[in-house]
Amino acid sequence: MVGRILIAMIGLVLSTVAQAASEPGCVERVVVQGSVVLDRAHGQRRVGHVARLSAQSSFRLASVSKQFTAAAVLTLVESGQLSLDARLADLLPGWSAYAQTITVRHLLTHTSGLPDYEVLMDEAAAHGGPVYTSTHQIDDAAVMRLLASTNGPLFPAGSRWAYSNSGYVVLGQIVAAVSGETFGHFLESQVFVPNGLYHTHLRTVGGVALEQRAYGHRQDLLTGVWHVSDQSATSATGGDGGIYSTVDDMARWLQAIDRGETVIGRWASTVFATTRLADGTETHWPAEPDEDNLDPGGTVQYGLGWFLDPAFGATRRWHFGTTEGFRTAIDWFPKRNIVSVVLCNRMDVDARDRALENVRRFFGP
Repeated sequence: MVGRILIAMIGLVLSTVAQAASEPGCVERVVVQGSVVLDRAHGQRRVGHVARLSAQSSFRLASVSKQFTAAAVLTLVESGQLSLDARLADLLPGWSAYAQTITVRHLLTHTSGLPDYEVLMDEAAAHGGPVYTSTHQIDDAAVMRLLASTNGPLFPAGSRWAYSNSGYVVLGQIVAAVSGETFGHFLESQVFVPNGLYHTHLRTVGGVALEQRAYGHRQDLLTGVWHVSDQSATSATGGDGGIYSTVDDMARWLQAIDRGETVIGRWASTVFATTRLADGTETHWPAEPDEDNLDPGGTVQYGLGWFLDPAFGATRRWHFGTTEGFRTAIDWFPKRNIVSVVLCNRMDVDARDRALENVRRFFGP
């Protein structure tokens, strides 16, 4: 009897291990004072396939991409081809008159007042316009047409703060217009390759094939089965969240910033300066809650492509990403020289909490 019970228990354990092995997962890394103290990878790059996740697996970063869009913009500023005070209407003609008051800086700091393009998509569909889905996706050009056709902003530029995917799509198109290259090619040649990020790419459907690509997944809540699901109606846009990268590349990127070897490092005093409104007051999340609003009405500290709110009483630079099939987060404590990166290809993990939890022990009780 004892033998049969033991065999049954072993079978249950093996079954549980096998089930976990057939799930998507996360890759996590913590670097303290230049030394890797946590390097963990678990789960599959794609369920039903044998390839396991690793530090070389390529994840869609979602909004963690925004720091690279900011880097592309600053590369043009540094070369004298663009100004942070350049006006949207001058850079991309064809907009309504209100674009005369929106600058590149407003777009970078989420103070432009541009309406949310996803809201505009839904409004257009309700009035007989295109219906965008995971198989008929909106692209940058269509986003630009929606935004350019609006009659006014949500608020005057510089008067409020509201997290804006729209602004970062526009920034990608400004980079393309000013450089004369596609946004993706400019990122490759001017941001990724010069900094040794050989496994970081802007990817949209039909774009570059990715080595060791991690596919996003969604779990069927009734059956518990995981299905590949990493495309949504907005997965074909670029500047707001279309970049794929690896834990290895993200760690390398932050080290290069810290050493002042990247445009972000050279412009650190601008990138990591907390945004103020035109009247000099601090910025707040909008009062109205939505899925991109972390703290309705609360204060928010943001620079150029980076949140700057402290944690554990320490200076922090951070961002997170949420999109179909992926959850990502990065926390960087520059004065303590601590970095935490979490990249997941499943949607049931709070990557923001996990990235912080992985470093909590370094900040005392």
